[in-house]
Amino acid sequence: MADIHPTAIVADGAQIADDAIIGPYCTVSAQAVIGSGTELISHVVIEGNTILGAGNRVSPFAVLGGRTQDLKFKGGYPGVKIGDNNTIREYVTVNSATNEGDFTIVGDNCLLMAYTHIAHCCHIGNQVIIANACQIAGHVTIEDMATIEGLVGIVQFLRVGTMAFVGGVSKVSKDLPPYMIAHGDPLEVRSFNRIGMERRGVDEAGRKAIKEAYRIIYRQDAPVAEALDKIETEVEQTPEVKHLLEFCRASEKGITR
Repeated sequence: MADIHPTAIVADGAQIADDAIIGPYCTVSAQAVIGSGTELISHVVIEGNTILGAGNRVSPFAVLGGRTQDLKFKGGYPGVKIGDNNTIREYVTVNSATNEGDFTIVGDNCLLMAYTHIAHCCHIGNQVIIANACQIAGHVTIEDMATIEGLVGIVQFLRVGTMAFVGGVSKVSKDLPPYMIAHGDPLEVRSFNRIGMERRGVDEAGRKAIKEAYRIIYRQDAPVAEALDKIETEVEQTPEVKHLLEFCRASEKGITR
């Protein structure tokens, strides 16, 4: 049977795993699902149609599944899905999606540091690190293993690519391609994420190919489309380069340069 503190308020209908821990003064909605081994430390609010997987640890005063702040909300039970083994620190807010049947999604093994805000309809991948007080607007996608340093703002409908790194106190107003390091306001790409790629097991061929792709996009004075065509013909087509090309060509808002 789940360990539920006497001061917690768990609505009838909530699905709580037998080994979950619901700490003091937590509030859990009737539509919530709390997975195996997940712990709500204290004073956590789980609202609406919110699903937490296994092994999550949620710190005090986090609010997960709060109603979208999107003025287009017309009612119903859109929700939040959070995967497994995430660390969610103090005062984090993850808002529900806007439309019935849709979800704001956080993957597995993420670290959301204190005061992070994730707005409606965002998709956060796996092994993503978001540092303190980042503000992420609606419909943002952050791909796997990206790192966002503190006090970063990300404009709605943008994408941050796989293993990208955003330096602190930056404003992201265009898509940031995979494997790139960027910083500033306006945001500028400063290098490619060699160390991050090494740490995450990208082989030498993949790192070398991304280095060459970076040189073509960011160190040669050519339009983006021309640079991408050159990468396709002159750079080894490793999985990393193929993903970079696909990401950039799919950009609707333009890429950060």
